[in-house]
Formats: sequence, C-alpha cells, structure tokens
Amino acid sequence: MQEITLSTEQQNLFDYIEASENNIFVTGRAGTGKSTLLSYLIENTKKKVAVCAPTGVAALNVGGVTIHSLFGFPFGILGTEDIGRHMNRRTREVLGKIDMLVIDEVSMVNADMMDTISRAMGIARGRRKLPFGGAQVVMFGDPYQLAPVPGNAEERAYMAENYQSSWFFDAHVWREDSLERFELSEIFRQHDEHFKEILNAIRDGSCTQEMLDYINQCGNRFPPHDDVIRLATLNESVNSVNHARMSRLTTKPKRFDAIFSAADQQAFGRTLPAEPILELKVGAQVMFIKNDDSNTKKSADGRVIKRWVNGTIGHVIDLPSSGGVVVEVDGETFDVGRSTWEKVRYEIDEQFDEETGKVKEVLVAVPLAEFQQIPLRLAWAVTVHKSQGQTYDEVVIDMGRGAFSPGQTYVALSRVRSLEGLYLTRAIRMSDIMVDADVLRFMRGASKAIEKLF
Repeated sequence: MQEITLSTEQQNLFDYIEASENNIFVTGRAGTGKSTLLSYLIENTKKKVAVCAPTGVAALNVGGVTIHSLFGFPFGILGTEDIGRHMNRRTREVLGKIDMLVIDEVSMVNADMMDTISRAMGIARGRRKLPFGGAQVVMFGDPYQLAPVPGNAEERAYMAENYQSSWFFDAHVWREDSLERFELSEIFRQHDEHFKEILNAIRDGSCTQEMLDYINQCGNRFPPHDDVIRLATLNESVNSVNHARMSRLTTKPKRFDAIFSAADQQAFGRTLPAEPILELKVGAQVMFIKNDDSNTKKSADGRVIKRWVNGTIGHVIDLPSSGGVVVEVDGETFDVGRSTWEKVRYEIDEQFDEETGKVKEVLVAVPLAEFQQIPLRLAWAVTVHKSQGQTYDEVVIDMGRGAFSPGQTYVALSRVRSLEGLYLTRAIRMSDIMVDADVLRFMRGASKAIEKLF
C-alpha cells in the first residue's frame, strides 16, 4: 500500500471525523483530494467501518461493496418495502457492529435510498427511533459533478410526490438528525488562479460570457499530436474514435479473455469491472483502469510505490507470446499482467488481541467473487463520465451536440492541469453550463470551516 500524505486541511478533517460521532458530508471542487482523504480514512480509522457506494465500479474503487449488496436492498422504490425481511442474519450482524458507515459518490444516492439506509440500520441495531441506528455516517461526493440516476416513470413520480428533490440531502432523515458539511478548498490539480476561478464559476453556474470567451480563446487550437486524449459526451463518439485509431495500426491484434465464472459474473452484476474481451495492438494508446496492486517497486525507505494508478496513460510497445502486455509510460516500461478485482462482503470475525489477551470482534472483508483481466482499456478517447476523478496534462474536449446533464462541462474542463493543455473541438457555450437548482440551494447553505476545527 502506497503511503498517503495528507495536507493540513485533510489531516484536520480526518482528525475531526475520527474524534466525532456526527454525520459528515465531505465535498469539494475537482482536484481537492476527496478520494485521497477517503482512502486514508478507510486505512487509518480506529473505528469499525463498512464502506459502500451506489455503483459497482465506485464500490470496487474504494474496496467496498454496493449499497444494495451491503443492505440486501431490492431494486426500485424502497420506501414502501418491508426492509427487515430483506436483511439476513449476516447483514444484521455486520450493520449492528459497525461504528461508522462510509458512503462514496453519495451524490448518486437518492433521498428514498438514504432514508431506507437509516431505517435499515435502525432495525439491524435494535434502535429504530435513532437515525441510522445511532451509527456515524460519513459521506463523500460532489453534487455539482454527479446526480442520482432518474429511474423509471413510477419511481420519478414517487420521488416527486414524497420529496422536495431526489437528492440525498433532501431525505427526511435530515429533519431528525443534523448533517455537517465540510468543503475541501485546496486544489492540487490546477495552479493557475484565474483558471481555478473560472472552473469554480462553471461549477456553481456563476460563469460569465467573458470567462467562457477566455476559455474558448485558450482552447481554440489544434492539439500538437494525435495521441492527446479526447473527452466526449457520448459513448458512440468515444467508440468511433477508438475503433478508427485501432484500425490505422498495422500491427497484429492480440485478444485477452477475462477469467471469471458464471457465479462470479452473477456476483458482480450488470457492470463488470473491465472488458470481458480486450483486444490490443502494439502502438495502441491505453489507460490503466486499476491501481498497481503489486509490491514490486519500493522507495529507499521500504515504502511500496505504485508504478501506475487508475487513469495513467501509456502505449503498448510489446505483446509477448509468454503473455501480458508491455506498456511504456513516460519513458518507463512496465510488464502488465492480469489484475484481480474482488467482490467482497463484510462479516464479523473473532480475533485474539495479544495486547489485552482477550478475544475481540473485528469487521473483515471476505472475498465473494473474482474477476481477472489485463487492467487496460483503449484510451484515445473516453467519455466525460468515465474521466471522473482523473487528471490529464493534455486533453481534447468534444462537447458534440452539447452538454445534456448538469456538471458535465465542469467535469470535462476540470480534468486538465492547465489551460496550456486544453484543446476544444468547438467553443463552450452558455447552454453547456448546466447546474441543478436543488444543488445550488443545498450547497449555498453554510458549511463548516475546516481550518477552525483545531
């Protein structure tokens, strides 16, 4: 595990979360280190913690499980369900023992699910009258970037009838319990103060035409080479670019089939963590889709250094007959074999504590299923949605026929480190700047200052 170093702001917030029993929402602009703090919290908290996320990909990224898997929830509207009958003995036992529930990408969790999480934890913990059964809930996300999935007509009608909005922050549980919001402010991705100011204005909808004119002027040029990654709003645009670029390569293709069983596929659900069939050629531009999980590279003081992280861009330079892929990244070459993605479930285990001489209960993540594949995907182009959380030195942004969801333009523009690396296929228009009114209402409320915690 690579050692994580926190900024003063992140460390203060970690210390507060660890000392507090309050429910906390951690947010912040793109590049402020929300994921870094989340990873550090999971690894270093002294509390019994379960980690979950609304989607399988988000859950795998933080080593947790999906909300549906952790709680045993059925799909669809949950407010009318007898949730108790869906929770088995193991689920009740795990939820009954944890001190803290961590939810990543909470902006994708709707209000109905948030209320049901509270109700389920109350049932499991035998404290139905207390929000979340008295456990601490710590949530990470940015509502300006990701929204809840709308659902079908019946689900949308239910949400409209029962909630002010579908967002997690409009759940009824917050009428009974307080939610503290802390916003990380130190941006590590960009250093140009004017660029940061414009990005923040695009994020919250206060952007002026003058700001857009500046962005468009900076990005109105052709990229210096063909391999600058392209962010597009539509899957069809991304697939078309990647297919066309692969077709131009005259090298021989090689196919990699993922290793997984029918039971594994059932456990992972509808979204597998990587392509079940991956075809590569020498010369292909690729992106790593999983952090390096080997322990092969270490610093002078013995710390493990990751050779690549999720989002690293490289080029295939060899496809040896012995297997694997040789990828070049910034002048370094790496032999890349199959990675393993584990679907886990939480269980309570008893372990002997040598310090106290007593047996204590601990929360452990037990592997439930495995999926093995080369951790790469073609990366001449990716969707804006899949670029979430990534950082690029250079990027071509293709807004196509226009942004179609709030936050899409902000996510795209905030991926690049500086305006020197920005290239636009067309000008960004005011109609591309979309912000949800309910998010503005919530986020413009008072947030607590991290610097005043200690």
